[in-house]
Amino acid sequence: MSFFKKLFGGGSASQEPQGDKVLGEESYKGFQIKAIEMKAGSELQLAGLIEKEIDGETKSYRFIRADRMSSVDDLIALALSKGRQIVDEQGNGIYR
Repeated sequence: MSFFKKLFGGGSASQEPQGDKVLGEESYKGFQIKAIEMKAGSELQLAGLIEKEIDGETKSYRFIRADRMSSVDDLIALALSKGRQIVDEQGNGIYR
């Protein structure tokens, strides 16, 4: 029976994917930069989200980098720093 539940999508609601777990965030030049949790085995991989409201619509840009670390604090600092760098280099161009 378990096989058919997996095959046809039956089962409990707890198996549905959850949203990104935000570890830290900051506002920068009108953008909202968020460090998000992305596990890679026993480590965390650098990932983040840059959001901005444009014409009443929230635009999102997700970035993932190869850097991996075990410290959550280091991950947050680096993800926010990388987000600021992307905003400085590309600005609204990330939403094209």
